[in-house]
Amino acid sequence: MKNLTTPIKNKDLKKLTLGDKISISGTIYTGRDAALPKLVRLIEKDKMPFDLNGSAIMHTAFSDAGIAPTTSSKKEIESSICPLSKAGVKIHIGKGMLSENTINCLKENNSIFVITMAVYMITQGAKKYDR
Repeated sequence: MKNLTTPIKNKDLKKLTLGDKISISGTIYTGRDAALPKLVRLIEKDKMPFDLNGSAIMHTAFSDAGIAPTTSSKKEIESSICPLSKAGVKIHIGKGMLSENTINCLKENNSIFVITMAVYMITQGAKKYDR
């Protein structure tokens, strides 16, 4: 397990390799599909009420069961990943596949996309029992 603390620095991410398990300490912002585009508009208007440099943001959904990661490939969410990365978000937490353009933007801005352990366990279980 590799431990990261916000604000995340570029050198912290350079130590990671695909498949690493990480633990994130510090402030983690959350945003659902309705909130992330609003955050992008604040960035575009230079009216951000807080600093995103080195931050982590979890793409969330909520229901009666609580808050959980949501599919990051939803149009409203995926379209926010690049501008948020350019504004300093280093770690995007969610689930689902991302487009090639979004992956390239993450690379260009030295940001990463991670899935939660619960999503990892579900997908590994699905692979294990797939016939």
